[in-house]
Amino acid sequence: MTEITPDIQAAAAAIFTARESLTQIPPVRETHGIIDVEAAYAVQALNTARWIEAGRRPVGAKIGLTSKAVQDQLGVGEPDFGTLWADYAFGEGDVVPLRRFMQPKVEAEIAFVIGRRIDDPQISLTRLTGAIDCAYAAVEIVDSAIAAWNIRLADTVADNASGGGFALGTEPRRIGDVDLRLGGMVLTLNGRPASIGVGAACLGHPLNATLWLARRMAELGRPLEAGEIVLSGALGPMVPVAAGDVCTVEIQGFAPLSFVFGDKHP
Repeated sequence: MTEITPDIQAAAAAIFTARESLTQIPPVRETHGIIDVEAAYAVQALNTARWIEAGRRPVGAKIGLTSKAVQDQLGVGEPDFGTLWADYAFGEGDVVPLRRFMQPKVEAEIAFVIGRRIDDPQISLTRLTGAIDCAYAAVEIVDSAIAAWNIRLADTVADNASGGGFALGTEPRRIGDVDLRLGGMVLTLNGRPASIGVGAACLGHPLNATLWLARRMAELGRPLEAGEIVLSGALGPMVPVAAGDVCTVEIQGFAPLSFVFGDKHP
């Protein structure tokens, strides 16, 4: 277990304050020397516990860095993870208040709902598939407390894997009824294509990313539980959004998901 040093505590406090006040901060790798990924996860865990104590409700997990290109850019060989929160969950037709974010971007993903507890750190893909209840089209609203997205691996991990919010579609699909690997994706903003991708862009298959997360969480003694939502990773490039943008995601085999970003100001 990582020792909770004064630098880790200070970095957690800085990110917590930034998120609560919606005020961007410099990279914690520079201001607090958080360069090790385990230290970064310790920062994240401190804030997760603090938010839960404050009354926020976690509803699952998000997986980041599932693109080989992004991994190469940050010099890493595996994804990262963060927490999904109920108070930042949205759905079809919602108006998402842009004022609740600092520098949001969106990316289309497949979301899985866990059907039963997964506590085996060596779980196979076949058993994982059997433990998943259903899949949804989803959008992750990525956001960063680090000014100008000047992030390295430790910065994004410490900042809840740059998690902001998410939106889920309305119609669940059984895994066997859709082609999660070859199914195409188009994300449009205001009717114009902004991001195009495919299931294979997410570690070769969205279930590969989910398998990594399930094993990792079991190793950490925080297994995925029945009813939790997993955002499995981007199917295409993320794109910035602005007030008034209508975001629509179409993923082959799923019903379209559409919502709008409201005014930046209260």
